[in-house]
Amino acid sequence: MADQDIEQAVSRALEDSPDRNFTETVDLAINLRDLDLNDPSNRVDEMVVLPAGTGQETTIVVFAEGETALRAEDVADDVLDGDDLADLGDDDDEAKDLADEVDFFLAEEAMMQDVGRYLGTVLGPRGKMPDPISPDDDVVEMVERLKNSVQLRSGERRTFHTRVGAESMSADEIADNIDVIVRRLHADLEKGPMNVDSVYVKTTMGPAVEVA
Repeated sequence: MADQDIEQAVSRALEDSPDRNFTETVDLAINLRDLDLNDPSNRVDEMVVLPAGTGQETTIVVFAEGETALRAEDVADDVLDGDDLADLGDDDDEAKDLADEVDFFLAEEAMMQDVGRYLGTVLGPRGKMPDPISPDDDVVEMVERLKNSVQLRSGERRTFHTRVGAESMSADEIADNIDVIVRRLHADLEKGPMNVDSVYVKTTMGPAVEVA
C-alpha cells in the first residue's frame, strides 16, 4: 500500500485537473540533486513494472521469425521479420516514425545484430533499442510484462518525467505506482533519497502537486 501522503497528492492532482474530452495521462516529474549526470553511470535508466498498470495502451513491436513470430502475433501490436527490418533500414523517415510511435521493442537474439545495423542510429538515441528474446524466453510473457511497464530515463537532465497512470484510474492505484517508482529510485541512486530533490505529480493539462 502506498504512503498516504502520496495518495493525497494524487487525489489533489486529479481534483485540480480541468475537465477534458479525453482521458489524460498522469505523469510524475522527478528532480534529482547532487549527481554528476555527465557521468553516464549516474544517470537513471530503469524499466519499472507498475503494479496497477499504466491505464493506457502501450505499443509493442517484436522483431522475430518462425515460432516466436507466430506466438508474438497474438499479443504484440506488430511483428516484423528480417525483410521488414531491411526495408526500414532503407527508409529513414519510416524508421523514425516507427521509433516515435512505439513504446517498447523486443527482438530475437539472432536478429539483434541486424537491428543494430539497420536501426541503431534511430532507436539508440531514443533509448528504444530492443530487449533481446532468448530461445528460453516466453515472448508472450515478455510482451504482457512490458504492457504494464514504464521507462525511467534521466539522460543528462536533472529533471525527467515518466507516466504513472491515467485519470481513469483511482488515486490509490496511481499512488501504488508512484510508490514503486520512488522506492526503485531510492534503491538505485548513489545516495538514495538524498539524491531526490523533489517529486511532483500532475495530469497532462493540470497543475503539478508536490508529492511529500
